[in-house]
Amino acid sequence: MEAVRDKAVVVTGAGGGIGAALARRFAAVGARVVVNDLDKAKAERTAAEIGAFAVAGDASGIVPAAREALGGAIDIFCANAGVGTGGGPEASEEDWTLAWDVNVMAHVRAARALLPEWLERGSGRFVSTVSAAGLLTMVAAAPYSVTKHGAYAFAEWLSLTYRHRGIDVHAICPQGVRTDMLAATGAVGDLVRTPTAVEPEDVAEALFAAMAEGRFLVLPHPEVGGYYATRAAEPDRWLAGMNHLQQKLEQTEGRA
Repeated sequence: MEAVRDKAVVVTGAGGGIGAALARRFAAVGARVVVNDLDKAKAERTAAEIGAFAVAGDASGIVPAAREALGGAIDIFCANAGVGTGGGPEASEEDWTLAWDVNVMAHVRAARALLPEWLERGSGRFVSTVSAAGLLTMVAAAPYSVTKHGAYAFAEWLSLTYRHRGIDVHAICPQGVRTDMLAATGAVGDLVRTPTAVEPEDVAEALFAAMAEGRFLVLPHPEVGGYYATRAAEPDRWLAGMNHLQQKLEQTEGRA
């Protein structure tokens, strides 16, 4: 895409998985990329592979260092870092706080740092890696589901507030993606996500298609759009179906 060539791009959580695939895809079309990850070695490995800059550290505060590495400006920011915290109300305060901080507030902090520059020049692109859980929900993972709903709501708010001022926003909402995070979900992932899982590169391609078409919502699994429509129009039917999944999960765990 000519529109991306020579653009200054930041991808958080890019030491592997979806983030690394996004970084590779942007670099492949000539963008200048900062690879961010909490794990310095992973960030440096991905950056070396694609000729990018590695800026390790907490994604919440990455904008100043990334801007400096890219020569003073950021054109595209991919808020991709996330945590897949499981459990329900019984999950610890620390788990709920971590999920909220990484899955939502890191996006808010990045936008707070980026928007003055973008609004002044009338252009900028914010990409939020959400999850199908942000449109729907995820069994056995209340902190993840609730905070991914928050991430989606924030991306939606950014788009409706600033699109007339040149700010493009995209929300990526895949189901299962073959990453370490999916592998760590155990029985839940096996039941819900793994059967239709796609590769991280498929997610990157879906984003580029959405950018070319000017679409907010990025659905690497197109069927999620149908589930989302059912959830809105027939909530009891949708909840009954999700409860059926919950029962199957309980049966599976009971046999383990």
